[in-house]
Amino acid sequence: MDTSQTYALLMELFFALAAGLVGCFALMKRMLLASDVLSHLALPGIGLAILLKANPLAGGAATLLLGTLLVWHLQKRSGLATDASIGVVFAAALAIGAALTPSEDLVEALFGTSHALSATGLILGVAAVICVVLATARFKDRFTLTVVSPELAAATGLRVDRLELFFLFIFSVTILIGLRFMGALLSSALIILPAATARQLCTGLSRFMTVSVVVSVLSVLAGSLINAFLLRASTTGPAVVVVSALFFGLSLLARRK
Repeated sequence: MDTSQTYALLMELFFALAAGLVGCFALMKRMLLASDVLSHLALPGIGLAILLKANPLAGGAATLLLGTLLVWHLQKRSGLATDASIGVVFAAALAIGAALTPSEDLVEALFGTSHALSATGLILGVAAVICVVLATARFKDRFTLTVVSPELAAATGLRVDRLELFFLFIFSVTILIGLRFMGALLSSALIILPAATARQLCTGLSRFMTVSVVVSVLSVLAGSLINAFLLRASTTGPAVVVVSALFFGLSLLARRK
C-alpha cells in the first residue's frame, strides 16, 4: 500500500468516527431513514459538476447545503416531521441525479471510489471530521434535551429550531465527508447501521456513542481488508456496508439471548 492509498484508508477511518457519533443522535431523533434520502441530495450536484467539468464534491456540497436549508425551512413552517419534509421535497433526487450524471461516471457517483487520496485531501477531510466531532461533543446535551422534551428545551431558553438546523448541517457535512468513498447511495449506511447496532447493545448515552463509533471503525477496517484480499472491487463501500449489516445481525442475536 503506497502513501496515497494509506491516506485514503485513514480518511475512511476518520469518516467512520464522525458517522458513528452523528448516527447516535440521528437515531434518537428518528432521522435514520432521512439520512438515506439526504445523502441522495448530493447526486444532482455531483452530476451537474461532472457535466460542467467542476469538482464533483463541490457540486454535491452545494446541493446538500441547499437541501439542508430547505428541509429545515419546511420542517419549521409546515410542522412536518423531518423524514416527511425530506421525502416530500427530494423524493426525485436520485432520479434527477442519475439522469444528469454521465453513464460512465454514474457507478462511481452512486457507490464511491477507492482511488488514492492526496495529502491535501486528507488534511481537509480530517479538519471536517474534527469540526463534526467537536460540535457533537459541545452540543450533545442540548441535542439530547431537544429529543427528550422540546418544550422543556424551549422553556430553558434554547432555540430549538436553530439547534435542529445546526444538527442538520452537521449531518450533511458528515455525509459529504463520506461521499468520495461510499457514494451517494451508501454514505448514509455508515450512519444508520452502527448506531442501530449500538442501540441493541446498550442504553447509556456515553456507552451508546462509544459502541457506535467502535462498530463503525471496525466495519471500515474489516470491509477494507475483505475488499483488498477477496473482492478487489473498485470501491470498498459495499464491503463496508455488508460487514456493518453483519454486526447489526449479531447485535440482534446477542440481545435476544
